[in-house]
Amino acid sequence: MGEKVEAGGFDLSDRQHYRRKLQQCLEALERLLKERRFDRPKNLMGLEIELNLAGDDGMPRMMNAEVLERISSGDFQTELGQFNLEVNIVPHRLSGRVLDQLAEELRTGLGYADRKAREVSAEIVMIGILPTLGADDLVFSNLSEVDRYRLLNDEILAARGEEIDLDIEGVEHLTYSSRSIAPEAACTSVQLHLQVTPGRFAAVWNAAQAMAAVQIAMGANSPFLFGRELWRESRPPLFQQATDTRSPEIRAQGVRPRTWFGERWIDSARDLFEENVRYFPSLLPICSEDDPLRVLDEGGIPDLQELVLHNGTVYRWNRPVYEVADGSPHLRVENRVLPAGPTVTDVIANTAFYYGLVRALAEEPRPVWTRLSFAEASDNFDTACRYGIDATLRWPRPGRSGAVAEQSAVRLVREELLPLAAAGLDAWGVEPADRDFYLGVIEERCRRRMNGASWQAATFHRALDRGLDRESALAATTRRYGELMRGGDPVHTWPVAFPG
Repeated sequence: MGEKVEAGGFDLSDRQHYRRKLQQCLEALERLLKERRFDRPKNLMGLEIELNLAGDDGMPRMMNAEVLERISSGDFQTELGQFNLEVNIVPHRLSGRVLDQLAEELRTGLGYADRKAREVSAEIVMIGILPTLGADDLVFSNLSEVDRYRLLNDEILAARGEEIDLDIEGVEHLTYSSRSIAPEAACTSVQLHLQVTPGRFAAVWNAAQAMAAVQIAMGANSPFLFGRELWRESRPPLFQQATDTRSPEIRAQGVRPRTWFGERWIDSARDLFEENVRYFPSLLPICSEDDPLRVLDEGGIPDLQELVLHNGTVYRWNRPVYEVADGSPHLRVENRVLPAGPTVTDVIANTAFYYGLVRALAEEPRPVWTRLSFAEASDNFDTACRYGIDATLRWPRPGRSGAVAEQSAVRLVREELLPLAAAGLDAWGVEPADRDFYLGVIEERCRRRMNGASWQAATFHRALDRGLDRESALAATTRRYGELMRGGDPVHTWPVAFPG
């Protein structure tokens, strides 16, 4: 597989062979599900955070290779852009003081990485989109020096057959054409993993889809791109357009985008893998020598490498994951909704809210997805991305009728969803002290109507009011963000002001 990536090219037969292997992988997955071969639940969760590198002037630094060399830790890895890093936290059992443990590990790891970055005049910034990124920063030459990123870029552009067009209309309007997928690198996120049994997978995924809008409303942190103020969470429209393999004519035919909310509630994990194979042509048709059906016949567990690779090039906001660990297969729901930042406390508060609420919603006797249409859930997601914490969402009312009605995101969270999240964390066995502290951060965001995106926008406009031009105001906002991020107090406590 590595040789193919390094060589950087495919012939006509590669895609046909890959398609056949994908069908074999699907058949093997179905057998694994029917034969109940999956690992028993261990209540395991995982956490990944994508990061930005900036200088003390607030401008991006294209030097992840130098910073990673100095960090010299397997917990930190390269990402798409040369101004990106990713940190991975080892899986934890969802119980006890896990939230405080995660917070301490993140503070220690990020603090160490930041000290190493400063040795080469860079700083770690945990933010959805770095406000100072410009069009000149997001070009092919600034992609990381990793073969798979360059090959993915070539395949997306070849499939599209023309430049990638960005067109996002929010508070302001941005249009831009790119000759590479580099704009995708602007998006830095938090990815939350939850291992689930096959029998529980559909309920957990449906619950995660239903609550995705609420996650965005509470955690939005990406209001700027290329100097324009766009949506409160601009990552989803940017990511969808930057990875779009469809020309305008193909879009007009109703072909689905590779960055996708989805179109229906599911009954099984297989539904998602099968849709990915049925709807999306291969981008990286790299085949292993393994025959997954033969491996099964011989009593082994197949890696399903082709299916795993293909699944990684379809960018669902809640992605199904198949993996073999210690000889046993397992399934995970990977939640990719949230932006990075602003602080470790905010990240862990978002984490607590997600794991608590997704469990509570998945176990309700009348699940939300039986009362809320998928189209309404998708519309909620777009609305939350546009308006952040000020969004108005559609949600089933409590009670027997369960009629869907509009209400503000902050009211929905404070009055209905935070108690559910607390009950979900109790069901996981999380300590009440951790539960109350981190869910209290979400409640305070609601009370003050302040999250990362609203703070950035308010601070940017304060800088403009003080007479700074747009570029200087964005740089000043980014520098102030970095100072307060390193201070560690959650974003709802941050002053909208510049000292001195």
